[in-house]
Formats: sequence, structure tokens, C-alpha cells
Amino acid sequence: MPSLRFGVRPATSGDASAVETLVLARSDWLEERGLPSWRDDAGLVSALTANPDGSMWILEADGRPVGCTTVTDSTPPMAWTEQELSEPSLYLYTTVTDPAVRTWKPGTLLALWALDRAFQEGKTWLRRGCRFPGLVTYYQHQGFAVVHEMRKSRGPMYLMARRAEPVKDLQDRFDGTTLPYA
Repeated sequence: MPSLRFGVRPATSGDASAVETLVLARSDWLEERGLPSWRDDAGLVSALTANPDGSMWILEADGRPVGCTTVTDSTPPMAWTEQELSEPSLYLYTTVTDPAVRTWKPGTLLALWALDRAFQEGKTWLRRGCRFPGLVTYYQHQGFAVVHEMRKSRGPMYLMARRAEPVKDLQDRFDGTTLPYA
């Protein structure tokens, strides 16, 4: 397997087309497996590249966008308790990756980057939410635990968290010398 060098940078509005392409590629991959996709939300996700707060980030492999995620300082209230909402955390959402590079686990790499970032910023938690049991299992393999499950109008919502911690070999993972398993 050839190595790839990864990097994360803030998204800009110039990344909208690349993000939409990522969302559609991931949607094709999901639909081929009979899973729900992001297809109807491709425009909404790609529009996040223009967020003035700079909350969307692009994962690049050898200079080419292969993933994106959005990171905020605020946890959406949903089913989190007041105490949980008061705990310093980063919230990770709209993580989408190119299935063509799935061997390198780009979603895990983004999660580890955010985990390390949360620790560096003095946060206690990295949190995320998802709607599908398959993603819950995937995120559990990354070290996240389900904290709350709630019912939304479009089905279940799983709220997950992982304690922030440094990822000592993060640069090795970005350099492609270590696969990004959690």
C-alpha cells in the first residue's frame, strides 16, 4: 500500500465544489451498500465551507481534499444535561470522507486530530452525534461511547463522547507511517 501524507486545514468557500464531490462520492458508496446517504444534503454540507467562524476543516492527502469535518466549541443542547453542557468540549459533526482512501481510515484520522485539538485547547471532551447504528459501531471503535440516545423526527439520534487526550503519534499518522487506528 503506497503511503499518503495527510494534513488538516481550515475550509474556505473555494472548497465547496470539492466538499460536494466528497459528499456525492460517499453517498454513492453508501447507496451501493443499501445505507442511507448524504445525497440530499450535499449542497448544505458544501455550504459549510463558507462559515465565517471557520468551523469546517478539510483533510487533505498529498494536497487533495479527501475529507471534511466541522468542529465547534459549543455542544448542541439536544439531550445533554446542564452539567454536561457546562463541561468544556469540542463538538464534531458533518464528517465526510472519500471512500477511495478508506484504507487509510480518514474518518478516524479526523477524529484523532479533533481529539488532540480538544486536549490542546484544554477541553475535557470531544463529542459527536449520529443517526445510524453502523456509525455508532464505527465511532465506538474510535473510542467514543454512547452517552445519550434520543428520538428525533427523522429517527434515533445517538450522542457520543470521548475524553480529550493527546495523540502522541498524530504526526506519524499524518505522515502515513502509522495507520490511524484509535
